[in-house]
Formats: sequence, C-alpha cells, structure tokens
Amino acid sequence: ADFAAGDVFSDIINMSQHNRCRFITHWGVGTTGVVKLTVQACDDVDASNTSAIPFYYRITLNATKPGAITLATAATGVSPAAGSAQIIEIEVTAAQLSASGYKYVRLSVDETTDDPLLGGVLIERSEPRHADGLPAIATV
Repeated sequence: ADFAAGDVFSDIINMSQHNRCRFITHWGVGTTGVVKLTVQACDDVDASNTSAIPFYYRITLNATKPGAITLATAATGVSPAAGSAQIIEIEVTAAQLSASGYKYVRLSVDETTDDPLLGGVLIERSEPRHADGLPAIATV
C-alpha cells in the first residue's frame, strides 16, 4: 500500500513529558514518488490549529552512510529525491515546539508526485523530562 497516498499525517504526539521526538520515515519501493515532509505543532489532540515548525533531518539512501544532519525551515520542510530504499529521520526538540506555544506535534506527509511508496513512519520519543518510572501516554 502507498503510505503517502494523498496528504496524510502521523499520530499526534504529546511532547509535554519528553524533550525530543523523532519521526523515522522509510520506504523500500518507490521509484518515482516524491513527498514533502513538514512538522506541525498542534494545539490539541484533534489538531484544531496547527503551525509548521523547523526541524532537523538526515537522509539515508540505499542503506549507505547516513547523510548530514540538516535544519529544515518550517515552510520548506524536506522533499527527498525520488527513489527506492530511503530513510528520512526527522527530529523535533521541545525548544523548537515551544516557540509555537503548542505541546503536540505531528508529521505531515504531502505526496507531491503520485506514485506508490511502500513504507511507513515510526515515532520515537526520547529524553523524558521526569524519571518517575511511570509511562506517560503520548500518542493521542
């Protein structure tokens, strides 16, 4: 299935208990499909209001050495070139999110060139703000 069919969004993540959130976008097959990836700060669990925010990313092509970590602007995001076997790691920090005034975040996947990409998005939170041993619910 085409994970980027149309305009899709990741789950909404509550960042109030973590300092970092990483979206790991990957696909194995997808020779001509192209996506634009942006990160949106959200005001609530329904994303009633959103605001694009800057983020860091790096691209790995064909299981080779990961590329350089690069800062993407809020408006531009990142649009990897067409091709199979790609991993795009996107990381947002609490500081980047706090500038928006919101505490929730999600990844926007805009399919700019329609051709199936067989892949998905993994979400990883890190650097918990409190080490109390109790898991906080972050996916909403």
